[in-house]
Formats: sequence, C-alpha cells, structure tokens
Amino acid sequence: MSDGLSVAAQTGHGGNRIDEPFNRQEYNFFNSLLNDYQKSAVKRILRGECRPTPYILFGPPGTGKTVTILEAILQIHFTLPDSRILASAPSNSAADLLCLRLHESNVLKQGDMVRVNATCRSEEYIPEIVQLYSKDGEDLWDAARCRIIISTCSTAGLFYQIGLRTGHFTHVFVDEAGQASEPECLIPLLLVSEEDGQIVLAGDPRQLGPVMKSRIAAAYGLSVSLLERLMMRPLYSRDETFSAFGSYNPLLVTKLVNNYRSHSSLLDLPSKLFYHKELKMCADQSVVNMFCNWEKLPKKGFPIIFHGLRGNEMREGSNPSWFNPKEAVQVTRYCCVLAKHCTCPVQPSDIGVITPYQKQVQKIRILLRSGYLSNIKVGSVEEFQGRENLVIIVSTVRSSEENLDEDARYVLGFLSDPKRFNVVITRAKALLIVVGNPHILLKDPCWGALLEYCVVNDAYVGCNLPHELLTQWRSDASVSGKTC
Repeated sequence: MSDGLSVAAQTGHGGNRIDEPFNRQEYNFFNSLLNDYQKSAVKRILRGECRPTPYILFGPPGTGKTVTILEAILQIHFTLPDSRILASAPSNSAADLLCLRLHESNVLKQGDMVRVNATCRSEEYIPEIVQLYSKDGEDLWDAARCRIIISTCSTAGLFYQIGLRTGHFTHVFVDEAGQASEPECLIPLLLVSEEDGQIVLAGDPRQLGPVMKSRIAAAYGLSVSLLERLMMRPLYSRDETFSAFGSYNPLLVTKLVNNYRSHSSLLDLPSKLFYHKELKMCADQSVVNMFCNWEKLPKKGFPIIFHGLRGNEMREGSNPSWFNPKEAVQVTRYCCVLAKHCTCPVQPSDIGVITPYQKQVQKIRILLRSGYLSNIKVGSVEEFQGRENLVIIVSTVRSSEENLDEDARYVLGFLSDPKRFNVVITRAKALLIVVGNPHILLKDPCWGALLEYCVVNDAYVGCNLPHELLTQWRSDASVSGKTC
C-alpha cells in the first residue's frame, strides 16, 4: 500500500476516529431545503449506528433520494477528515449524475473528487463537466488517493487490479441499488472496512430491478437485487412497532415519503398500490396544476386520461417486436395537440412517450418526425426509469389475449409486471395519458386498478368499456347518486 493509503487512514484509527463527531446535536446542512425524512437519513448515515450492517435509503419516485445521498457524502467529507468515500451506481448515467450534482454544490475543492470511467468508455459520451473530473481518474493510483471517488459498480473492480482490498474505503454508497444485480453491487461493497465501514444502499425495490437476460441466472435469483433481498429479510422488513418511523427500524431504513414530482391525482394510485398510502404530494403547485383546466381533459382538475382503443397488434416479417398502428396514430395526435394547438403549447422536450416494444417506438418516432416533433423522447420503460417529464403518454400496444402468455413467459410488455407498471405511471409531473385496450388491460391487476381509477373519476374516453367494469361502475354510480 502506498503512502496516504494506510490502514489507519482507511478505517479512521489514528487521527480523528470515524465515530468522533457523531455526538454532535447541531448539523449545518449544505442543502437547506431538505425535509425531516432526508435530514434524519443523513444523520443516521453520519452516526453510523448500524455499522457494519448496510443502511438502506428507500426512495420511492420523486422523493429526493439522490439529493439525500449527495448531502450525506458532503457531510461525511467535511465532518470526517479521514474518511474515504466510494459512490457508485449500476449505470454511467446515474454515476455521472452524482458527479455533476456534487460539482454543482460548489463546496468541493479541486482534487477532492474524481470520476473513474471504464477504459472502453468513449470520451464523446461523457458530459463536459464530468470530463473535468474524469481526467484525474485515468491513473488509478492517483485516483485512489482522492477522498471522493465516483464510478459504476462494475468499474470499481479496476481498483482490485492495483491492489486495493477490503478496508480502503470508510464509506461506500450505491445509488439506484435496486437496479444492480447482487454480484454487481458486491464489487464496490467488498472494498469497505469490515469493522467500522458504512455501507449505504439507496433505491426502490418497487421499481425495475436488474436486467437479467440469462434465464438460468434469473432462476437462481439474480434478478433480485441485494437491496430488494435485504428488504425481504426480517431485520429490514416493515414492522408496525416502528410506526412512528415509517414502520421500518430507523437504525437500518429511512423511507422517504415527500414526493416533489407529481400532481396528487397522479400520486394517489401508486401510493396505494406500492407504498402503503404514505406518499405525500409536496410538488410545486404552479407546475403540477398546469393541465388541470386543459380542454381535452374529461374531468377538470384530474390530469389523467385513459383513452380506450381497440387497435390491432402486428409484426413485420420475422421481427418479434409488436406494434399497434392505431395507438401510434392516437399518441401522435395527442403530441400534436399538446405541442402545437394548446392555449399554452408544451415544449416537445417536456413530453415523454413510453411504450414496451421497440417496433412501436420506431413507428411513433416516424410519425412524430413527419409532424416536426422529433424532440419528443420516445422509449421503453427501462429508458424512463429515473427520468421525469411534464407530460407522459403511454401506448400499451397489446390488443389480443392470444399473446399475453408469451409476455408473461418472457417478461415482455407492461402486463404481469407490477414494477414496470409502477415506473410507467410515476414519471409524469402534470399530465398522464394512457392509450390502450381496456378489455385486455383489465386482466392485469395493476392496469385494471388504473382503469377503474380513471372510470370512477370520469377520466375515461374512447371505446366501450368491458361489461364487468361497466356493470360495477353503474352500481357504484347509483349508490353515490351519479348517472351514467
């Protein structure tokens, strides 16, 4: 081990101990806008009371998970002078975001932070600001001397090649840990001190997990992230005896519940289905209420449209990917109305289109280009996880029962996957439009819940509803005094 990388410096023994400042009662937060849940998480991480057991920051959509991690990193850096921090994430985009946000804090000095990239990563794909920190990461020995190192989980494996071992880092953060496979997540974790090192896993087990293309790997449990697996263990599981702390042991888990992204109508259903009705709407009212009086809304004040359409799903030649021409046209119509014919037109970059099949992505892009709307982002669920848009339009594609078993078997499409559903309906800030076949979507519990939610709130338009849902709605309407 070279100078500056001694065991004492790595673990905090000699000089200031890692746990020395933890008895302080006053905290000067760099971000004055943190809420009580975020502040509590930062304090827990600083105190390190659960060491060496991993600490979990449970961050549902739009609750400021990454903001909390950034504050914790800065607090550790300035409060614990012997600390060495490795901040990692499963993707380059997530790791770049950590680097960019830490840069924007304007409190770090030159040489405090380095972004280590994989040797195969082309410079043209690295954001300009991040490149400033990447140059110092080209020499791994020099990079290892920095107190804040940012890399992807897999790239952290480069440090083993230069001889770094368990104990080099005092704190290891894994952002978006719910998307990392367990072996991938363990790469950075194995570099932390076993005695008093602090591991922080941040993510949401109710959103998309690791992408696992191998059926054998999935069969052996590798499609379940370390974050999700831990949260299924008794130590980390929900327990009503901790109801004052969000029903989790506060020493091990902080669940963020203040949502800064979405209108309350967009938040209610996912909060009920996935988060024990605990999410609280804290978003900027001037943003989330932008479409509450839009002329196309079936119900004013409820910025959701479920547009029922009985289209036809198709394939081209031997291409296995599906598309639905009618839905593609309807999605394009909504995009045109929003971007060109609104009283206050929406910027194309503020609109996102999510659809599960690559062929449908291609068809919609072609139609949007013909209408000079190519700046509208169109992509799969995976491409939208971690993103947000003012408006989200969804094309579900499926219109035939015959192929639903195939989707379930190969984990395709939206159906039979609650995590995909959760990501889809939690991306929008102010307006959500779903285009799909209600007769098919009703067969899935989550999509059926959304359909019922929209019908009950008079937010459904389009083709005739399934008989069983219509019967139920008429029954509910008669009880409440409504008329069909």
